[in-house]
Amino acid sequence: MSNHDEWSIVTERREFEAPLTIGVISDTHIYPHGRRAVPDGVLRLFDRAEIDLLVHLGDVNTRMVLEELADIAPLIAVPGNNDDPELVFMLPETTRFTVGQHTFGVLHGHGGRSARSEAIRRFAGKVDLVMFGHSHMPLLERVDETILFNPGSATDRRWHEHFGVGLIRVDERIRPDLVLYQDPDHLDNIDVSTYVKKDST
Repeated sequence: MSNHDEWSIVTERREFEAPLTIGVISDTHIYPHGRRAVPDGVLRLFDRAEIDLLVHLGDVNTRMVLEELADIAPLIAVPGNNDDPELVFMLPETTRFTVGQHTFGVLHGHGGRSARSEAIRRFAGKVDLVMFGHSHMPLLERVDETILFNPGSATDRRWHEHFGVGLIRVDERIRPDLVLYQDPDHLDNIDVSTYVKKDST
């Protein structure tokens, strides 16, 4: 079908080998005729970290954002409550994937009392790490055996002091990092040597 071909920008793959570096981004809220864009500093960070997989946690808002991100690495995405009908129709509400022996859950986080409570309700105790967005509030927490990971928003910090994205290194264990910033150009100062393959083997 033509729709399937058009949406080949989003990978259907759900099994990956470790070691692997995952870039995580959420709540970009970018509209076709708006001034907001994925910050160049974020794109450079993902490039320098040599990410193998990129996950967008919803409120993309328009498909062009996914097209841009899919040029960086294979892309997994879920829709948020502000996404246009095309995205809501084509993307899974939630999804799971594996990296080696580790399991991951992905959702936006809307529809419940809070994004955190939705992440817990849907994935706690069922995966090793669940990543979610919606709240624009960065979070790294463990609930029982599941890590909760919210990178915050890359473009709209709202009431939080920082914008944020995530980097997750997966080898024998899962090493999630929140990368918080006020000026995306300052991301050029982040040391990514622990993520790139030549330094991790």
